[in-house]
Amino acid sequence: MDAVDRAIIAELTRDGRLTNVELAGRVGLTAGPCLRRVQRLEADGVIQGYQAVLDPAALGRSFEVLLNITLEANDAAAVDRFEQTLVALDEVTELRRLFGTPDYFVRVAVADLTAYEAFLSTHVLPIPRVQRVTSAFTMKVIK
Repeated sequence: MDAVDRAIIAELTRDGRLTNVELAGRVGLTAGPCLRRVQRLEADGVIQGYQAVLDPAALGRSFEVLLNITLEANDAAAVDRFEQTLVALDEVTELRRLFGTPDYFVRVAVADLTAYEAFLSTHVLPIPRVQRVTSAFTMKVIK
């Protein structure tokens, strides 16, 4: 990957809806070579896809909560059940299994504090082997 590839990635990261002609102009290429580079970056798995950035408030999901979750045991059955349960929940926007403690980092997006309390009580706490849940509320998003 060279400087032009990195420039293509930077431009597409800022605006994934750029036409190939616009992208080519921004990175100093003609349309043909630019398209071939983008296709190569896609084929190589560097560019894995394109997505829309949505307004959480418009979707009724502007209240974001960060959870640290520890399980009582990390046997395969408990881990699998926990992960499958959380992956199936629309409110869960990010799920990471961690080394050390806690076992999981979970990002949840809901409408408000009342919706979060209901989500936690009905979907997370009843999962077998959940030992501890610590919730953190974002004061300000910096980046």
